[in-house]
Amino acid sequence: MIDATTYGPWAVIAGGSEGVGAAIAAELADAGLNLVLLARKPGPLENAATALRAKGAEVRTLSVDLISADAIQQIRAVTDDLDVGLLVYNAGANTYGHEFVTGELERFRKVIDLNITAQLALVQHFGVPMCERGQGGILLIGSLAGYMGAAHIGIYAAVKAFCRVFAEGLWLEMKEHNVDVLEFVLGVTRTPAMERIGLNLNAPGIHVSEPDDVARQALAQLKNGPVQVAQGNEAAAEQRNAHAGRAAMLTATRAEAKHRIPSRG
Repeated sequence: MIDATTYGPWAVIAGGSEGVGAAIAAELADAGLNLVLLARKPGPLENAATALRAKGAEVRTLSVDLISADAIQQIRAVTDDLDVGLLVYNAGANTYGHEFVTGELERFRKVIDLNITAQLALVQHFGVPMCERGQGGILLIGSLAGYMGAAHIGIYAAVKAFCRVFAEGLWLEMKEHNVDVLEFVLGVTRTPAMERIGLNLNAPGIHVSEPDDVARQALAQLKNGPVQVAQGNEAAAEQRNAHAGRAAMLTATRAEAKHRIPSRG
């Protein structure tokens, strides 16, 4: 179980209202940490907070759009009086999939801002005091998409690649301050976000991780950065990372199309 002395007494979880973020929050509450949950939708936020308070954790919530201009100011308003020892950034879902040249540039920018700009802002804001006190942790949730280009999610794949390389550099820097950094790479995981994009999680041959499992794995690996891959996805990560090029990309694209539920309009 994660050490509340090292990573507490408070953890901030961006994207903490459902799926993997909520599962990580539950693990942290069981370990004795208090929690700040950030997400856009107030309903799921409060449902998650109620479950965590039942475990004995103190919980603060903030319904916030992380790409809004005043997001950091809103977050500071509920966290500046707290000693935050752990930041979990789980807010990088793909919000727009489309062929690039015919897509809406502004919507692509939002994918970039959520996965890169907002993440960098939170890492820097909470990373400074962690360095000053000489302990803490930063857990970034990554994606197998970041290992290879893909049709219709090319921007998302590109930003996830950025995030992985960023985590590697951050790990090198923060280890000098005794702060742990890990990007934990997910494959297909049974979350509401995956269901919303229309992925058929019951398709034969597809490996599907469970949120509780990957939450435990991620926290157990926090000291083993800079990058770890969720169990069951290691071979896929290795294959995609081998720069197999055109053949690998075409194979992955066909597999993704096969497992997607057709749109009903």
